[in-house]
This record gives sequence, structure tokens and C-alpha cells, in this order.
Amino acid sequence: MAQHSPAAGQAECLATLPNGRGSKWQVGVNHGSNRLWVGLPEEGVLTPYAEPDGSLFAKIPWYRGIRGKLRLTAARLDASAPSPRIHIPGGYGSYGFQSTGISFPSAGCWRITGSVDRARLTFVTLVLTPPA
Repeated sequence: MAQHSPAAGQAECLATLPNGRGSKWQVGVNHGSNRLWVGLPEEGVLTPYAEPDGSLFAKIPWYRGIRGKLRLTAARLDASAPSPRIHIPGGYGSYGFQSTGISFPSAGCWRITGSVDRARLTFVTLVLTPPA
């Protein structure tokens, strides 16, 4: 994991860097194993876009190498925060690519965990406030 310099008022965040494991067609930004992997930014930092309610929305691509429904949880590590809204749309079947989106209530250091059946994958990302 790499350490990123925080913005003013933010604590350090040890963001997960991609390990390159997962699908062979997207090496370099994948993180996980052949059972479950996620597409991460190369530096482990998300710059989402601001929603009208002030939350910060980011799309995060997941890939299931095993059959099953993807489940996600997320928690802020560097401060108290409400749980984010997690969007896992239907229509992607029970195997392969699964689009997801997370509406973070605030910028900061977040731990996200995905699971399918017994496969589990956790990563840490720094969520930044988008530029004005």
C-alpha cells in the first residue's frame, strides 16, 4: 500500500494500489484474485463527482470470476461518517463484470469490501473532493 499526502485538514490514508491480478485484459489497474477483483485507480485515489445533495459519487467496476451476487460495504477510517449509499444495478447476471457506484457522504479515507459467496476483497481508497 502507498501513503498519500493528505489535503489540508485530512489525515494520512494508506490507499491500496492495484496488484495487477484478475482479468488478463486489464492488467495494471486490477486488484484482487481470479475469484473477485476490482478496477482501482493506479494511485488508489478516487476523485468522484459532486451530487446535488453534496455527496460524492464514484463508479467502481467489479469482476466476478465465480458465480454469485456481489455485496458491498464501506466505512470511513479517518473520521466518523454516515454510511455511503451503495448502488449495485441489476442486469449483469451472476458472473463477470458488475457495475457499481458509491455515493460517499464525505471526502476522506474509506475501506470498501466486496464479497461474492465465500470470496471477499477489501481495499482502502482516498476519496477527494472534486475540483470546483
